[in-house]
Amino acid sequence: MRKPHLLYTAWGFPPSRAGGVYRALATVNAFAEAGWDVTVITVPRELWLLSTGVDTALEAQLAEQVRVIRVDPHVANFENDLASWSWARARHPELWKAATLWRDMLRFPEPNYGRWRPILEKLAVEIHRERAVDLAIGTANPHVDFIPGWHLNRRFGVRHVMDYRDAWQLDVFSGQKLITAIPAVGRWESRLMGSATEVWFVNEAIRRWHAQEHPTHADKMRVVANGYEEYGVPLAVPVRDRGEQPLVFGYVGTITDKVPLNELIEGWGFARERGGLLQNARLVLRGYLGHFGTINPALQHALERGKTIGVSYEGPVSKTEIAEAYAGFDALVLALGTGRYVTSGKVYEYAATGLPVISVHDPDNAATEVMRESPVWTPVRALDPESIADSLVATAEVAAAQTPSSRREAQEWATQYERRRQLAPRIEALTPTG
Repeated sequence: MRKPHLLYTAWGFPPSRAGGVYRALATVNAFAEAGWDVTVITVPRELWLLSTGVDTALEAQLAEQVRVIRVDPHVANFENDLASWSWARARHPELWKAATLWRDMLRFPEPNYGRWRPILEKLAVEIHRERAVDLAIGTANPHVDFIPGWHLNRRFGVRHVMDYRDAWQLDVFSGQKLITAIPAVGRWESRLMGSATEVWFVNEAIRRWHAQEHPTHADKMRVVANGYEEYGVPLAVPVRDRGEQPLVFGYVGTITDKVPLNELIEGWGFARERGGLLQNARLVLRGYLGHFGTINPALQHALERGKTIGVSYEGPVSKTEIAEAYAGFDALVLALGTGRYVTSGKVYEYAATGLPVISVHDPDNAATEVMRESPVWTPVRALDPESIADSLVATAEVAAAQTPSSRREAQEWATQYERRRQLAPRIEALTPTG
């Protein structure tokens, strides 16, 4: 009996360090573990080397039986070698960009990425003719990733799944429609959903929004939470033996202008001034500075201010070494951008450690629903420095009192969010019978 064959399309895939890469990696590995042959369509490694950077250790986590096909999308935003530019692009960049944008939108209504559509369609057919595809999954964004599944369904009746890591029309921070949500996007989204077998979303808030936007397709929509995965070393870290050392709070994640860093550092300063457990405590920040390795001056100023009050930025950490980083903390700071549709994959990883967690984000964020029942979670009343200071003090008390037994209780509660548990029901439902 032949194995079922999955065709998986993902712009972000190892060695990319973009946040969505972990969902993609975990999904293909889970299907491979469940007995599927897996083929992945993605972009060349060089695209990441020359733009956002890479985490090469992630490639070693990919299941051996997964075949990866890398095809150049020729997206101008990622062509950084000026010597390769045409005369027209170098001489008239604005006109050249307008012309290429127009050509993109003719193919597919997604700026910069629309040009990938004909390449993806051709490659998907070649793969299917070489080895029949039983299921196609595209994970977005970009949303042109949905095209191979839609095209194979239209040509050959192949089932396909649309996996949204974000949203095509919805700004998850503001709750408003994006400026790019032109009528053509709505029509394409409905067309794609119409042929899909399932449509996945990372949280209930985003699923509900799309169900209201596309009520005729609501019965296909599922929540497949991001969850967490472990790369060799368990995330369930032990209670740190700190002796007489002060508490260490940790933040792990990309630091962008969406993260309320200024408010966090001001609140940290207020909390330390109150003395007690936080008087000499440290706050360690780990992660990339922005998606492209830079941050704006305001965040840079906040980091400089933090140096005077026990806040240190200690650079990024590979996902494969993340457990070691967590083991050096006594509590975690979940600082997220404002928006009730925002969850972040980091929340599940934080929960898995069993460390006390303070949520420094809008209380209405979707992350609140994830952490609400955690035995070691402390929310903030609001995102002002005094409220943050109050919750930091409360979290310090939880951290100081945590025992190995209560740490294990928190870790056991979090196992419901292990990534494979999120994926297993969907893989079972989508596996061909007979």
